[in-house]
This record gives sequence, structure tokens and C-alpha cells, in this order.
Amino acid sequence: MTERRHGRQFVRTFFTSPTAVEGEDDSAKMLRRAIQLRGMQAPDVWVPDNEDATAPSMRDEGARNIVEVVSEDGADFPGEIHPRVVWHRDSPSARYRGFQHMLEITDPEGGAVEHIDGFVIPEVGDIDDWKKADEFFTIVENEHGLEEGSLTMSVIIESGQAELAMESLRDEMGKPTNNLERLFLLVNGEVDYTKDMRAMTPTGSLPPWPELRHNTSRGASAAGLIAVDGPYDDIRNVEGYRTRMTENQAKGMIGIWSLTPGQVVEANTSPLPPKTGSWLLDVDGQRVELESEDGIEVYDGDYVSLDALGDDYELLVGSTTRTLTGEELHEELLKMTSYVPSMDDIVDSMEEFEAAKEAGRGAIAMERSTTLRIGQTEFDISTDRMWDEATYQAAMTPISLFQDVYENRPDQHEELEERYGADVVERAMQVGR
Repeated sequence: MTERRHGRQFVRTFFTSPTAVEGEDDSAKMLRRAIQLRGMQAPDVWVPDNEDATAPSMRDEGARNIVEVVSEDGADFPGEIHPRVVWHRDSPSARYRGFQHMLEITDPEGGAVEHIDGFVIPEVGDIDDWKKADEFFTIVENEHGLEEGSLTMSVIIESGQAELAMESLRDEMGKPTNNLERLFLLVNGEVDYTKDMRAMTPTGSLPPWPELRHNTSRGASAAGLIAVDGPYDDIRNVEGYRTRMTENQAKGMIGIWSLTPGQVVEANTSPLPPKTGSWLLDVDGQRVELESEDGIEVYDGDYVSLDALGDDYELLVGSTTRTLTGEELHEELLKMTSYVPSMDDIVDSMEEFEAAKEAGRGAIAMERSTTLRIGQTEFDISTDRMWDEATYQAAMTPISLFQDVYENRPDQHEELEERYGADVVERAMQVGR
């Protein structure tokens, strides 16, 4: 992975708010609510959305609302602020209007620009279109006496052109003819991407687009940027949202679009290591979390059963029964179980490896053991995992995420210490440094 180009190493949450609501006494009321969010309800990146979330007739007023609300309360907002403006690869008039709104929002006389971190550009096309947007940023900065490159640019990948353009970033960034080093986030926009691809499903729902999520994560990693997944619009389906985030995190895509403060809380906490470790048992292709009772991990379902037969054991999985020796059962249960380490577990292992490395050892074995209870039968399992430098660096990713959150979000310190304990937080902030 290329080194990140900006201060934030991770972005968990990308939260959009309409900039002007039609028919309200205060058209900026959604902005005023969002800018007051704190702690786990506040996103890492807040996007006052002057594009799709705001009616076209209200966008001029929306730009004015951004200036008013951000100038008043932006200093106290704990995340970054990146308004989204209108843009379209095929529409010079849309690009010009977005440029005019950028000029208005960043005018120093309005008082908002000192709290604005960048802008989000939707509907980009091929790499030349990205350069057009970048040039507008440079003009805005020069027009208002801002340092070149001080405003970051995030783009939403909503077309096949934009998806292919990500492959050009490594060659284009750093050329003296552009300021594309200002790029920050690559964000998936599956709805317009589906339209651009002329894709259909029998139900009319969005395709899952795993390829787009992979390509965006890969493009961000190669260019030193941060990848963010698109909106999950079934806002009541919390489990579906969590599943989507888990799938994304396995692709290296930590961030996700959030549509409600509730989704922000889920997305802020999902990538963080759990407070307590847990054992999982593979049950009919599904990983079931075992209940911990007095140090024993208990499975209380019907799909798997275990009985002792003298020195041997009878293991029933589904409709298949096998008679196994103790050694054979141990090997089988190791295949069926896995462990999700807690923050404390990860820190313990990293500290142990760091101590071993200081003593001149390049690899050590880490043991993990527990007692399983399946039905009325208990059985001890244990396994050794070899830790070397590569294992250590892989384990560092969730710790680096935690460290980045702790350093950039002081408003979440209290909640993080309540979640893990002050001692674990202090140790987590020291490992790998």
C-alpha cells in the first residue's frame, strides 16, 4: 500500500446532509442538526450535500446555508467537512455551477473556509475530467489567497469511465501539470453506476457490484488514497449494514456512506476491534458465536452434537455421525472453530512479539486454547500460531485504525475508554510506535 497523502489514515464514516430543505421555515435545519453531532454519532467526514440530496431549485440557497452554518459552528465540529457540489462529466453548465458554488463557499468574507477541508465531486468521467475538477480547485485557491493544495478533492465513482480512470492515477499524480495530489477519498456511487452500466435485476434492486468495491479499494491503495463504499439505503436493516461493512473490510475498504446518525454509530464502531474476544463454530456454513460460561465456550444448538464413548467420541454434524479418537476430534474441532481476538488480545500478542524481537527472536509461537461444551460433553482444544514480522504488520492494521481514530477524534475518547478500559487504550496507543 502506498503511503497516505493526507493526515487521516482511515475514514470510517461519510455522512451526507441536504443543504436546503424546501418548505421549511429554516431551510438549513438539517445542516444545523448535523453540525451538532458529537462522539460516535459524529462522522469522520461530514458532507453537506448540495447535489442529489438537495433539490436543484434550492442549491443556490444551499450554498449560502453551508457558509452560514459552517462559519457559525464549524470550529467545534469534530470531523472533517467536505461539501458536495454539482458536477457532471458531460455537462459544462453543471461543472460551471459547481465551480461557482465552490467560489462562494470558500470566500474568506463568509468565514466558512477555515473550517472546510475539501469538496466532493460527483459524476466524474475519465482522468481528463478529474483534471478539470482539480484545475477548478486550484483557481478557487488562487482566487481567495489559499495555499495551493489546501482543499482536498474527493470523487464519487459513478461511471465506467471513472472506474477505469482509477488505473491512471499512479501515472498522473505528481505531474507538474496538475494538482491531483489533493485527492483524498474515492467513494462508490452504486446507483448512478448501475444506471451508467445499463444494469438490470429482476427485482429492480441494485446489483451488489463486488467488482466495483474491489476496484475502488485497489485504486485507493495504489494511489495512497482512502476508499469509501456507497450508501446502504435499507436504513432499518442493521444486520445487512453490518454484513456489508464486514465484507468491505475484508477488501480493505474501511469506510462506508452513512445516511442516518444511527448508521454513523454502526459504521464508526464496526471496524474497531471488539471489546471481548469470542469463539465461533462453523455450523452448516454459518459461523455461530459461542456463549461463554465460566471460561467454557458453549454450543447449545441441534446441528452439532458430541458424546463421549469411553476413550472415543461420537460427533454428529448435520446428518453425518463419525466416531473419532481424541486426537482426531481435536483436529476436527480446530477446523470447525475460529477465534475473534479482542483489542486486549491483539495488544497482548503485539507486545509479546515486540519483546521477542528485542531479544533477537524473529518468530514465536502464540498459543490459543479453550474448553468447548457441545451438548453435555466438554473437550479442550488448543492451537499454536506462528508470529513473524509479516503477522505482526497484519495485526497492526486494526491497531493503526484505532490510533488514527484516537488521535483525530478526541470527542470519542470517553466512549473508547468505556469500551476498552483506560489501560488497554493506553497500551494500544504505544504498540507499533
